Parts: sequence; structure tokens; C-alpha cells
Amino acid sequence: MTPDPAHVLDLWRRRLGRVPESVWERAGLQVLILADNGLTALPGDIGRLRGLRTLDLGHNRLTSVPPQIGELAGLDGCLYLHDNELGEIPEQIGDLARLRYLNVGENRLTALPEGIGRMAALVELRAQHNRLTALPDSIGDLRGLRELWLRGNALQGLPASVAALRELRHLDLRENALAELPEALAGLPLLRQLDVRSNRLTRLPDWIAELPSLEKLDLRWNDCPRESSPVAALERRGCVVLL
Repeated sequence: MTPDPAHVLDLWRRRLGRVPESVWERAGLQVLILADNGLTALPGDIGRLRGLRTLDLGHNRLTSVPPQIGELAGLDGCLYLHDNELGEIPEQIGDLARLRYLNVGENRLTALPEGIGRMAALVELRAQHNRLTALPDSIGDLRGLRELWLRGNALQGLPASVAALRELRHLDLRENALAELPEALAGLPLLRQLDVRSNRLTRLPDWIAELPSLEKLDLRWNDCPRESSPVAALERRGCVVLL
């Protein structure tokens, strides 16, 4: 449903530097866009906007997000935090149990909070181009997740709990530090696209050919052999394999 224009406040690229105090008085706001304003801080007053359904804080210079972000229990659309200078995300983000889309890409994150597993409604999670070396075990609790974007990190593997992501369709692991394909992916019934370009792969496990829905496997810029039985098996059934 499209929000009533009276409930939308678009302050995109206004060069504000800080959020105007008048914003916190807009109790009926459903959509707040504060992208590209040079913001360096977000006050705890954000928690007062209990009616928000979408919040865009992308393309700023935020170094932190206040724990009051978790008080926005009505957020059921999108939360954009990408392209900031965030070193961490508060555990309270897990209280956004209705949120469907979260983008924390292009930051300085070395970890995602365990609380992220409580975001039961997430369909798409983007955490690309950070400094992640691992994912929390709670990632497997996101049972409705369909897209997971993790390119440009330093991941050496994935937790075993990823095997529970039975709705996952798209997984982007490009530009990480994987020496082998994580076995947690074996048997994901709906996985269609798997991008593992620019990792450290030297072989393919046999189980990759048994992923029932795989349509595209991108292996470019690894050291995987071009001639292998898993590749042949995938191509015979119509899966596009890029080497």
C-alpha cells in the first residue's frame, strides 16, 4: 500500500548536517528519507517515530546507530543504513521483527549482531563491502530470507546454521576469502543463483551438482578446474556455470 503523501517526509540531499528538531514532532510519519545529508550522528529521538514503516539513512557519515532504533517496531518495509561509517550495529536492531529489507552495506562492520536472528520477517539482507570475517550463528533463524548479499568482505566460511535458510534464492559471496564452498549450502532447496567470484576456491564438492534449483553458478576468478564432474553435471541439466 502506498503511504499517504502527508505521512512521507523526503529530505534527500538537503545538506542538512543534522536532523531538524521538527522531524521528531511528526508522530504520524510512515516514510522518512534522510539520505545524503552529511549526517554524522542520529539522536535517540528517532525512537519517538513509532509509526515509521520505511527509514532511509543511506549515504551519510554516521559512525553509530542509537539503540532506540529498536523501538521502531512498526518498520515493515525498508531500513537503509548503507554507505556510512558504521563500525557496529546495535543488538536492538533485532527488535525490528517486521522489517523485510535491511541494507547495511558499504560500512566498516567487522561483525553483525546476534540479535539479527530475531528479525523474523527479513526477506533481503545486504551487508556487502564491509569487514566481516564471520556471520553470527543466529543468521540461520532468518527462515524467510530469500536474498543474502555478502560480497566484498573477508569471510572464510559460513556457520552451519545457514543450512536452515530453506527459502534462500540468491547468495552473493563474491570477493571473500573462501577456500572451499561452505557445506552449509548443500541441499538448500530453492537456491537459484550462487556467486562466488574472486575467492580462493580450487575444487568443487560433488554436492554442488545436487542443488535442485540452481540456475547459475559464477566461479570466475578462482582456481577451480574447468573440467570437473560437478560442472559437467550442472551444465547437462541446464545450469549456467561461469568459470
